[in-house]
Amino acid sequence: MSTGFFWDELCFWHAGGNYALTLPLGGLVQPLAAGGLPESPETKRRLKNLMDVTGLMGELDSRSAPAATREDLLRVHPASYLDQFKAMSDAGGGELGLRTPFAQGGYEIATLSAGLTRAAIDAVLRGERQNAYALSRPPGHHCLPDWPNGFCLLNNIAIGIEAAKADGLAPRVAVLDWDVHHGNGTEAIFYDRDDVLTISIHQEKNYPLDTGDVGDRGRDAGAGYNINVPLPPGVGHVGYLEVIDRIVLPALDAYRPDLIVVACGFDAGAFDPLARMLCTAETYAEMTHKLKQSAEKHCAGKLVLVHEGGYSEAYVPFCGHAAIAALAGAKSQAPDPMRDTLRQRQPNAAFDRFISGLIDEMAPVLLG
Repeated sequence: MSTGFFWDELCFWHAGGNYALTLPLGGLVQPLAAGGLPESPETKRRLKNLMDVTGLMGELDSRSAPAATREDLLRVHPASYLDQFKAMSDAGGGELGLRTPFAQGGYEIATLSAGLTRAAIDAVLRGERQNAYALSRPPGHHCLPDWPNGFCLLNNIAIGIEAAKADGLAPRVAVLDWDVHHGNGTEAIFYDRDDVLTISIHQEKNYPLDTGDVGDRGRDAGAGYNINVPLPPGVGHVGYLEVIDRIVLPALDAYRPDLIVVACGFDAGAFDPLARMLCTAETYAEMTHKLKQSAEKHCAGKLVLVHEGGYSEAYVPFCGHAAIAALAGAKSQAPDPMRDTLRQRQPNAAFDRFISGLIDEMAPVLLG
């Protein structure tokens, strides 16, 4: 079975504006030359273009998917929110929450983005594909049931998981979020449940400023089923892989999921304008390999990566290509042009030891 790749040109047409990075325009905030939010179509389009050029697209089963239905959406989002979103979209667009602008037709594009994730999860769980990647846009992991934020208008992953559960396909799902920002929306949706394990690796107090603490472990039936790994800036390749080995993989071993979903942001990459980590294309390839091995161990290889953040138009394509090639076991490769430079820029041994000590402190709390 080949790796599925779910994408649609219309998702690149999602539009926002009136921002310079994350600052609303006005007063002393001058518009950027490129204009608008950093969540632009170009990081995703350039990833897809790179895959075309290297031949990776030819090694994947590439397709679009139907938009998520209202029934799909209502499992996660209340009707009042969906109706407000749809009405504003029909009237020309606007902004419902915090840093979530959209243009006319934004509602339909967001439902298509969720539909790509839903279809990727469904194809893997039904055995039609071994694993899959959903190039969803707009992203979803910050969106709460009734409040969009951080460029996220619908929670794509939660919508896909709830549809699978409604179809009886996945009693236990693990979500690993390695986007550099805390996956606060996904956490909130599943916080009091034990049928979804949520794990977020993120730069501490980046976005949102007030979520993602180590002590936030879930509530009621969900107590112990939410894991946050907040990291200081500059952790880099070695530190990220140590978090995977010492926290993520043991948590998955204990949980034994029927499906693993990765909220696959590339904004921990070394050149991202909204974060200060030092991950490389090699980091993403190795993390993907490790998650593949865990999926093979626990759930017959059922693994879905869903695109989230990542805002360096030059470097995201190489990180994404590395992850997708690793997912597919592909022959087509895109050598990282910054590999040698970034290897020299990685933290020194003393900082790596500091991160190991931090993991020593967190692991008993998170895995105990």
